[in-house]
Parts: sequence; structure tokens; C-alpha cells
Amino acid sequence: MNNTIFVLKGYEYVLAFLLIASLVPPLAVGISKLIQPISKGSEKQTSYESGIEPMGEAWIQFNIRYYMFALVFVVFDVETVFLYPWAITFHKLGVLAFCEVLIFLFILILGLIYAWRKGALEWS
Repeated sequence: MNNTIFVLKGYEYVLAFLLIASLVPPLAVGISKLIQPISKGSEKQTSYESGIEPMGEAWIQFNIRYYMFALVFVVFDVETVFLYPWAITFHKLGVLAFCEVLIFLFILILGLIYAWRKGALEWS
């Protein structure tokens, strides 16, 4: 009956990690509030403390191609995240997993061809 405190054995470290991780942000903010310099000059009210006056509006419209390029990058970055664990355990998975990865890569290549034809990869 002594083991009734932790129903899921082995998760004590996960709980400790979550508690410590939840304490770090409030501690960081609190410490930075305590040690921050206290100067309320007019320079503190400007947008940048570099001494250079900001020019133009802060809200400018960017070309949609920048966002499309970023989305294509994220898609293929996520691809590597999914392929790395598969490559590590490839010898244990067998032929079925190999076929599934070929289908996954085929879908991604179709997405790349679509983005290429739509001009999402052109930077000009």
C-alpha cells in the first residue's frame, strides 16, 4: 500500500521536470524586474534606443511570396523531422514501413511540384 502515492510509476521525473519548467519563466521575469535599471528619460519612450528616429509606418505590407517561401520551407523542415526517426529504426521496421515512407515522400514531392509551378519558390 506504500506505492499508492504514484499511480503511474516512473513519471516522478516528468512531474519534477514540469514543476521546474513552470517555475523558470516567472522567476526569470521577476529577477529581470528586480535588476532592471530605473531610468525614465525621454529616450525610453522612443521606439528604439539606438538614437535613430524611426522612419515611415510600422505597419507595412510584405509580398505574399515571402510567406509562401516560408511555408514551403516549414513543410520540408517538418519532413526531415518525420524522416529522421524512421531512418534510425529502418532496419527494425521492415518493407511495409519502407513503402509507407515512399508514399509520404511522393506526396511531398507532389507538393513541391505544385509550389514550383505556382511560383512559390521564385524569389524575384
